[in-house]
Formats: sequence, structure tokens, C-alpha cells
Amino acid sequence: MKATIWHNPKCGTSRKTLAILEETPGVEVNVIEYLKTPPPAEKLAQLYRDAGIAPQQGLRLRGTDAEERGLTEAQDAVVLEAMSNEPILIERPLVETEKGVRLCRPQDKVREIL
Repeated sequence: MKATIWHNPKCGTSRKTLAILEETPGVEVNVIEYLKTPPPAEKLAQLYRDAGIAPQQGLRLRGTDAEERGLTEAQDAVVLEAMSNEPILIERPLVETEKGVRLCRPQDKVREIL
């Protein structure tokens, strides 16, 4: 099984999620450091749609100005564009496998798609 993780190595939850992926037999992991390679708005839209959540639920609030900018109440397209342009606004980690997508907070949520 292939798994793609949008990863921030500075994030403890992201590191723990990556460890779960790497320790799971038969999982081929593709790591994308999203702060260096931000996903385009269209990819983010697909990830959140496949995860069954709204883009606003994927906003990182802690340590950002997302609330002050009104992004928690903004239209999806506005939120997705802001995340794509400023990837620090993306809550992490996001993991995609053939079984679906999860925002892995807590990290054990990744097991749902393995």
C-alpha cells in the first residue's frame, strides 16, 4: 500500500504519524514536506473532500492569524487559496492512502486508512 504524508518535521504529531507509517509492514511512504512544497488549492480541496471535512476544519489555528483574518468563517475557495499560499495555515499531518484521507490529530487516526 502507498501512503502520502504531508509532513512537518518540526511537529511532534507529524513525526509520530510518520513513525506509524514507517513501522507498518507493506506501507510505501511518500513524504512531502508541505512547508517546502505546498499543495495547490485543488489538491487541498480533494484531500479535505476525501477526508470528509471542510477546509476550515483543516486550518491550523495555533500560532497563526487564521482567526483574526476571518478564515474560520471564509468561503472554501478563500481558505484553500490562503493555505496554498501560506502553508503554515495547514493543520498537520494529512495522510492519503487508497483507503482514504485523514487529518491525523491524534496520530492514531492514521490507522483508520491502513
